[in-house]
Amino acid sequence: METMQVSSPPTKARVFLVEDHPIVSEGLAILIGSEPDMTVCGCIDSVAGAIERIDEIRPDVVVVDIALGDESGLNLVKELHARDKKMPILVLSMHDETLYAERALRIGAKGYVMKNQALDTVRTAIRKVLTGEIFLSEKMVTQVLKRVVNVRGPETQSPLATLTNREFEVFKLIAQGAGPTEISQVLNVSVKTIDTHRDHIKEKLSLKSGAELRIYATRWYAETQMN
Repeated sequence: METMQVSSPPTKARVFLVEDHPIVSEGLAILIGSEPDMTVCGCIDSVAGAIERIDEIRPDVVVVDIALGDESGLNLVKELHARDKKMPILVLSMHDETLYAERALRIGAKGYVMKNQALDTVRTAIRKVLTGEIFLSEKMVTQVLKRVVNVRGPETQSPLATLTNREFEVFKLIAQGAGPTEISQVLNVSVKTIDTHRDHIKEKLSLKSGAELRIYATRWYAETQMN
């Protein structure tokens, strides 16, 4: 008598969420859980403890928000990539992709999706990074390709790429017109710390004064909005 082979059910991709907005995390859990090939295997609302949980669970993909209370999800992306370069990481954020997408990819993310995108886009992005591919919106793909086409050599790389994640956050807030006191309140650090970041930014961008920094940042921000 021939033995009948019973096929095992297909394995679902395990998605780990790092998101501090309960409504968003619950919505994502429902969205992902309704898919036949994906399931949420864990969720945490802060950077603290995320690495330990991820190391323990070993998910197939991690979805990270940038704004996590007083911490930056970009720091988590960088740390996760340093620990496991094969780990697919998707950034899902309310922050403008023209300001953060390339930076996220440079430190290890495989994709960037804004929260105002359609749910189908989120599903597509997760599946794409799971296969090892990069996911960006058509707008960002065009922007990146334009920059690649115009690059003549290593010397043309934007000096902004030398800024740390925190320095870039300070720079962006300066570009939007915020002063040291306002920036310190937004980032929950002292004004003295912001002044130190401003000094480092001026040094890296070869700027001599705060006025030059404001002009540089304002022009950069205006250009990003036009692209």
